[in-house]
Amino acid sequence: MAKLGIFAAVILAAAGAFCGVEARAADVLPAGAAAATAASTPKPCTDGWGFIATDCQLTWQGITVYGAIDTGFGWQSHGAPWDPRSAVGASYLIQKQNNLALWGPAPNALSNSFIGIKGTEPIGGNLSVVFALDAGFDPYSLRFSNGPGSIAANAGIPQNFATAYSDSSRAGQWFNGQGYVGVSSPTYGTLTVFRQNSLTLDAVFDYDPFGASYGFSPIGFQGITCGGGNTENCRNSTSLKYRVNVGQFRAAALWQFGGYAQNNASNGAYQFQAGGDISTWGKGVLSLDAIYSHVTDSVSVALAPGSNNANGVPIPPFLPQTLTATISDNEAVMLVAKYTNGPLKVYAGYEHIRYMAPSNPQTAFTDISGSFLCMGCDAINNTNINNTAFGVNGLGNKTFQVMWAGAKYAVTENLDVIGAYYHYIQNSYFGTPAAGPAFCSDSSHPQCAGTFDGISAAIDWRFAPKWDVYSGIMFTQVNGGLAFGFLQRNNIAPTVGLRFRF
Repeated sequence: MAKLGIFAAVILAAAGAFCGVEARAADVLPAGAAAATAASTPKPCTDGWGFIATDCQLTWQGITVYGAIDTGFGWQSHGAPWDPRSAVGASYLIQKQNNLALWGPAPNALSNSFIGIKGTEPIGGNLSVVFALDAGFDPYSLRFSNGPGSIAANAGIPQNFATAYSDSSRAGQWFNGQGYVGVSSPTYGTLTVFRQNSLTLDAVFDYDPFGASYGFSPIGFQGITCGGGNTENCRNSTSLKYRVNVGQFRAAALWQFGGYAQNNASNGAYQFQAGGDISTWGKGVLSLDAIYSHVTDSVSVALAPGSNNANGVPIPPFLPQTLTATISDNEAVMLVAKYTNGPLKVYAGYEHIRYMAPSNPQTAFTDISGSFLCMGCDAINNTNINNTAFGVNGLGNKTFQVMWAGAKYAVTENLDVIGAYYHYIQNSYFGTPAAGPAFCSDSSHPQCAGTFDGISAAIDWRFAPKWDVYSGIMFTQVNGGLAFGFLQRNNIAPTVGLRFRF
């Protein structure tokens, strides 16, 4: 299964064998978008060249094979070597391990490479069965995307030699994207079950100018926003999701009904959404959505570093690098807006996240990538669990605010110019059991107040129905408590890439 990318090549060679009617979709297409795109269904493929050069689809007996392959090359002013397991692949964003200027592969910069199947089968009246199953992979290593696994692989390695690992809800599963089935009706809405995007991930796809891109969007790279606090919660393996449209308004709800044992990164979660599309002057449309999220015993996996100096800068030998799971209860409110008028789209978003002590502190569990972690097991298997990161031992609850704004302009039908700004604010929640809260805003503790800034710009040219080439740059910087433990505190990452979507 680790060589799923080879299957993508086989699909290219066998393109002429498929036929059918399902609409084309990219990785960033939300689950509820299938019905909206059905009217523009392209023709089925009849030969290999048609598959490569036209917008035909690989479809047989109502089952459509779909996906994307996104490859590129880039430079980072303070980077880390390419990681063959990580979903992001390259350190486009400033991370703790980033330290050297380097050139290297830049996979999945504009969207995650993935392959899957999907379909819509009418069952009577206006009711249809819908399903989708897909998995992301690295186009260079051909491995399933595995964020937590990439962190585990770097445990015990000195921080300055670590690769571009990054946590993710994609954890090496053969269903690491989505894997759901359900029923859909234009009148009564869509009800789906099993592995699905969170409502906040769908919103990031819709309301981020870069559509949750890894190479140009911090909120796409990190997943803090789409997971309501932690990226592993951007997708839920056992969940029930309902969406309905009533005129120009919409509502949605999601319930995660399983826990760690069912390959979830929490012991329960729920979300509620309300929004709509409002016609404005001329041909303009204003889209608005609000989402509330609550996650119980949420998991965030990282590497606990060695010693740091008084300014929060790591000290050689940059060890022990222990695989550590932080457990917390999280709640979040997301507010997003988009204005569309002709070739112009303007985006804005805000999320307020609160991290609290977990409802059920953990002593041992297996994470979504299959790694077993236990509290205080540094000397046994180099793992640990932290249940006291928030709200205990003098520390307060952590408040994290994420905001962004940007625009996309279609210069021509096939050429887009995109730009965006992203900003994070962390409150000071440092304290001691004896003295209580102690405000700080420097980088001496990770609990000090801090900020993050990201600025991105890119050009995307669709030179053929399924092909586009892009070029862009992202600058990111950390300050205050958000800079604790970093070898460097900013990164400039220009990237060029070629993407094939089918």
